[in-house]
Amino acid sequence: MRLKLIACEVLARQAYYAAALSPHVVDIELIAKGLHNEPDTLRQHLQARLDAVVAEAYDATLLGYGLCSNSIAGLVSREVPLVAPRAHDCIALFLGSAERYADEFRETPGTYWYVADYIERNDADSGQNVALGSTADEDALQATYEEYVRKYGQDNADYLMEVMGAWQKHYSRAAYIENADMPLPDYRAQVREVAARRSWRFEELEGRLLLIRDLVEGRWDPERFLVAPPGCAITPTNDARILDCAPTGFAAPGAAR
Repeated sequence: MRLKLIACEVLARQAYYAAALSPHVVDIELIAKGLHNEPDTLRQHLQARLDAVVAEAYDATLLGYGLCSNSIAGLVSREVPLVAPRAHDCIALFLGSAERYADEFRETPGTYWYVADYIERNDADSGQNVALGSTADEDALQATYEEYVRKYGQDNADYLMEVMGAWQKHYSRAAYIENADMPLPDYRAQVREVAARRSWRFEELEGRLLLIRDLVEGRWDPERFLVAPPGCAITPTNDARILDCAPTGFAAPGAAR
C-alpha cells in the first residue's frame, strides 16, 4: 500500500522511525503543534490537507492524532479511507495504548507529560503540557502562562504562576516518557529541574511504538483504530470506543450515487 500520514509534529521522531520500518510506502506530513491551542483552526487545517489527498496517489490517509479536544471531529476523507487511532490525545500514542493512558489518568490525573519531540519543538522551553485533551480551565491556565512567558520571560512567568497557585493546584507529577522501542535524546535532567522547581514528583514511564507502528503498517483492528470510509466524518462517541464515523452524503468524483 501507499499511505499518507498526517501527524502532529510532536510525533515526528516516532512517525519517521515507524515509517522507515513499515512494509508500505508512507509519506509523512507534519502539522505545527501550536494549532492544538485552537481546535477549530486545527480542524480546518487538517481538512484542507485531507482534501488534497487523491485516490490515484494513496490507498489510505492516516491521522497521527487523538481526538485532541475534538480537533479531528467532523473530518472527512473525500476519496480514500481515513484511519485514526482510538485515542483521546497523543499521550496514548506515546504510551502505546489508550488503556494504559486511561490507567495512568485514573491513578494520577494531575500529571504534566514530557516527551523528547515536544521539548525539542517548544520554542519557549516552558515545559508545556502535551496532554492535549485538557479541560477548559487548564487550557486557560496554559494560555495565561504562555502570555506571561512572552511578556516577562520564563523565570518571571513561573514566579507569577506560583504566586497565583495555579501549578500547585492542578498538577503534582511530571511524567517523562522514554520510548523503549527507539533511542531518543535524554531530557531527564531538564524535566527533573522543572519538577523540582514546581514541587512536582518526577516519574519516568516507558513509552512504546505499538499504536504508531501498527498505524503505518496497516494493522487496523477495530478495537484500536477507526477506519472511516470515504465520505464518512469522524464523530466522538463519549464512550470507550472514543471515535466513530457517520455518512455525510458526500460522494467522491465518479462514484455511484
